[in-house]
Amino acid sequence: MAEKISMGSDGKLNVPNNPIIPFIEGDGIGPEIWKVAEKVFNTAIEKAYGSSKKIEWKEMLAGEKSFKLTGEWLPAETLQTAKDYIVSIKGPLTTPIGGGIRSLNVAMRQDLDLFACVRPVKWFKGVPSPVVHPELVDMVIFRENTEDIYAGIEWKAGTPEAQKFEKFLIEEMGVKNIRFPGDSSYGVKPVSNEGSKRLVRAAIDHALENDLPSVTLVHKGNIMKYTEGGFKTWGYEVARTEYGDKTFTWDEWDQLKKDFGEAHANEIQRKAIHDGKLLVKDMIADNFLQQILIAPQDFSVVATLNLNGDYISDALAAEVGGIGIAPGANINFKTGYAVFEATHGTAPKFAGTNSMNPSSVILSGCMLLEYIGWKEAADIITTALQATIMRKTVTIDFYNLMTGATLLKTTEFGDEIIVNMGMISGNAQLKKSSSL
Repeated sequence: MAEKISMGSDGKLNVPNNPIIPFIEGDGIGPEIWKVAEKVFNTAIEKAYGSSKKIEWKEMLAGEKSFKLTGEWLPAETLQTAKDYIVSIKGPLTTPIGGGIRSLNVAMRQDLDLFACVRPVKWFKGVPSPVVHPELVDMVIFRENTEDIYAGIEWKAGTPEAQKFEKFLIEEMGVKNIRFPGDSSYGVKPVSNEGSKRLVRAAIDHALENDLPSVTLVHKGNIMKYTEGGFKTWGYEVARTEYGDKTFTWDEWDQLKKDFGEAHANEIQRKAIHDGKLLVKDMIADNFLQQILIAPQDFSVVATLNLNGDYISDALAAEVGGIGIAPGANINFKTGYAVFEATHGTAPKFAGTNSMNPSSVILSGCMLLEYIGWKEAADIITTALQATIMRKTVTIDFYNLMTGATLLKTTEFGDEIIVNMGMISGNAQLKKSSSL
């Protein structure tokens, strides 16, 4: 009997063997890639667990399909369903043109308080890449998801609201550096102590749980000293005060240099790293975008604010093959609410062509499976996906960048992944039998 996932009193998910998991198929190419992904998920779960585990997929509405059926882009019922069932997955959604909701994705993140956008970035061998050594890129981005410019607090130039806000800035706050008063739009950038700390806390927890060497706080605190600079300061505070026995921070290192000299500070840092302490460091965002091209191996977990995280996630995805193969999740690690998603757009001009790469939503589903503790099924999918790519049986995005490849439709690509699952399972059984 299918049941809901629940949150236990211990702060951990209670996942039944037959969980009900809601999905939004998405707009544009969404229905095509979701259909393929669902088949891949179900097959992998069966191969991993036989008949002992199974997901019951429950559709919830959002986007164009929802608007046509209900007159609403994002019904309240959908948001309540996502809360009631805790874990869900979605395809790409159209942003409505005109008034109302600015972004369906942002609206869902804010309503469910999904404060962490988690984007693992890792290269699959054989995927075409614009960099020489994509295998050095292996990071997890923790992007703050509810604050910053994306909070949507802005006013258009010439409106009474913009004029009122401008007057307040000039007359009440003494602001003198508005270059074109009377002709400016305005946006507000809220960055809080609490919001910053819970994001950094999640990033540090992930690094420690997975035995990763570092967390890098990426910011523009050299210019925006109280917002982005606050993020950096509060991030270091979390590391020192809550994880002091497990971390060594660059601001500690700076203080040691001042107190005892650089040589002594460097020696203490080397010892901390040797003893297995997590290194928590920071980097200015523009320098970080340079360093991920020059020395990506220096970074493992990255914690950053909303706008920076948007740029950084896509830049890193480009290094490992593009957002067509980039998974993502939006998570509140306290409530357990999680929405896994394809990270690319709806690509409406390709809708109905059965030609696009479904890997983003497939890999997002792997993140979901890992989140609910079904890692064996996730591993079957990623191994089969790797085998499919290595055989150069790919969709048009990779086909155009490979030599000697075989072009597959979206559905054919999913079927090839499933065929490779069978070969992997067969080889595993053969090895098991030969060892008896």
